[in-house]
Amino acid sequence: MKASQFFISTLKEAPADAEVVSHQLMMRAGMIKKLGAGVYNYMPMGLRVIRKVEAIVREEMNRAGAVEMTMPVIQPAELWQETGRFEKMGPELLRIKDRHGRDFVVQPTSEEVVTDVMRQDIKSYKQLPKNLYQIQTKFRDERRPRFGLMRGREFIMKDAYSFDRDQDSAKVSYQVMAAAYRKIFDRFGLTYRAVAADSGAIGGDLSEEFQVIAATGEDAIVYCPGSDYAANMEKAEALAPQGARKPASKAMAKTPTPGKATCADVAELLGVPLQTTVKSLVLATDELDETGKVVKSQVWLLLLRGDHDMNEIKVGKVEGLANFRFATLPEIEDHFGCKPGYLGPLNLKKPVKLVADREVAALADWICGANEVDFHLTGVNWGRDLPEPTLVADIRNVVAGDPSPDGKGALVIERGIEVGHVFYLGTKYSKAMNATFLGENGKPQFLEMGCYGIGITRLPAAAIEQNHDERGIIWPDAIAPFTVVLCPISPDRFPEVEAAANKLYAELLAAGVDVILDDRGERPGAMFADWELIGVPHRVTIGDRGLKEGQLEYQHRRDATSSKIDAAGAFDFLKGKLAL
Repeated sequence: MKASQFFISTLKEAPADAEVVSHQLMMRAGMIKKLGAGVYNYMPMGLRVIRKVEAIVREEMNRAGAVEMTMPVIQPAELWQETGRFEKMGPELLRIKDRHGRDFVVQPTSEEVVTDVMRQDIKSYKQLPKNLYQIQTKFRDERRPRFGLMRGREFIMKDAYSFDRDQDSAKVSYQVMAAAYRKIFDRFGLTYRAVAADSGAIGGDLSEEFQVIAATGEDAIVYCPGSDYAANMEKAEALAPQGARKPASKAMAKTPTPGKATCADVAELLGVPLQTTVKSLVLATDELDETGKVVKSQVWLLLLRGDHDMNEIKVGKVEGLANFRFATLPEIEDHFGCKPGYLGPLNLKKPVKLVADREVAALADWICGANEVDFHLTGVNWGRDLPEPTLVADIRNVVAGDPSPDGKGALVIERGIEVGHVFYLGTKYSKAMNATFLGENGKPQFLEMGCYGIGITRLPAAAIEQNHDERGIIWPDAIAPFTVVLCPISPDRFPEVEAAANKLYAELLAAGVDVILDDRGERPGAMFADWELIGVPHRVTIGDRGLKEGQLEYQHRRDATSSKIDAAGAFDFLKGKLAL
């Protein structure tokens, strides 16, 4: 490709609404152009990246035995009503009507449609396993679309769905996809981690997220440098402290703490470590009648160490707390006789269900609210001042330095951007849609499903968040819009420069290299700035002075300066760099 034939539209400044680096650089490099909130045109430069991402994904999915199809962007609501998601999914699901008043949705995902396809065609266990995938446009009506392609409303996703006869077979399909994903992300040339993820209401342990490591990532991922353990924050387990609890050494006392309503303030006032304080979080659960009316509520008190944060996913897994909510102020005052900030488990007006985090259950001589404004209790001890906790659970977020659950070191926390997810679904959709087949015993069985997604348009943004500098984007070779750019200096004035550039360009094209020749006649500074912003990994500069000395200049996008290379051996040099 020659630059004069291509569409290059770079900007010196990013639009004011571009908040994160990837959004700023993709706009400045002319890769995307905003059409509306969370909706973008994929410009030729950006589309080349997207197509390369798609190609890698398609090759590895096909190699893993998945079969490509395409499902409609606009889907009949009837299928979504079968599973209940038409009502349950909320405003993220864009609902539309046709001219006849019939309901449709703009697909955010395609479990219903693919299950409908399979229930029509799969009749026997002999037809299984099957894995269907598509690379298709999706739409989610985000309340606040932001960060460019990182959290847009319209996006391209690869979604795959496996169908098996039983759980054991489904687990095999899951592992095949998990291995294929590792090959895909290895080929992208990005630093990533596959982390264990929470599998939500479906349960089970088969769920992994693929996270591109980036300081700007929205997700916290947890791993152990000394082992293979990795999980997202929702899933990472905080182990119980080792050894027996220390014996009580202080008497319980009601201590004035005027105006100190947080654990940090109390610890500072009393001159004690924050780890000796205990925070009280008040939740509630509701019992509903057949009409959905609340007939009874239960108030819960959760105790966490003052320096720890509650993990809502873990809390939701505690027996009885699956559908918890935060208690209202009247409920709190009714049970504790006090406003938040001074709450604790002693001297309650009404009983509550108490859940102690593992760390709190192991504490001695701790500090908590006295259920009286401006007072806390110090020197509190289990067994002496209040009964031993009957319900102890891991309900906190892990912190850096916590022991790894596999016992092989301490945990480290990094930021990541989720770009892929593999997930065992079980029979959630097949039961709802009565998707069955005849098993070996001749009886109907529900299809066992898995789903596997990759954010095709999100991935380039994640790659930029991980790979950029003050000059612009730094693409890995595998997904760069062009692998090599040739920059002739003043070819209109020096025919030998134009000839050398065209010769090298032809050689690279013949070798299958994705090369662009910048024949626009730009000044060297402007030309170099464009390609550094765009992020092409390999740049060769052809100048009159260098040619007279038999040399060209080569610079990798990560290099601070260029280096001289032999003009006659430039093609072989690049072949070596590109591992052709």
